[in-house]
Amino acid sequence: MHTVIRTYSGQGAAETIDLIIASKKDVKKLMRGVKGFISYGVIKTETGGFTVTVAKNEKASDAITAAAREWVTANAADLKAKPPKIVGGKVALYIED
Repeated sequence: MHTVIRTYSGQGAAETIDLIIASKKDVKKLMRGVKGFISYGVIKTETGGFTVTVAKNEKASDAITAAAREWVTANAADLKAKPPKIVGGKVALYIED
């Protein structure tokens, strides 16, 4: 498995996170449309937020990151948020209920 965290901060970050949350149906369809998708979460903070994607492998993570970038560009360009800081890596431990 592979995980990517995209951190949104600065101008337009909180609004971008709010838009992602408000667009749950579209985002869900987008994420589930990528082969290798496992899970996606959005976490709000006081200054913006971050998203966490878990995929079956790095190739799927890259495809999800590209799809997310395209979606934000198409839907949140007017918010003028700077691109998120992106970090990712192979999952070393994964526990679920």
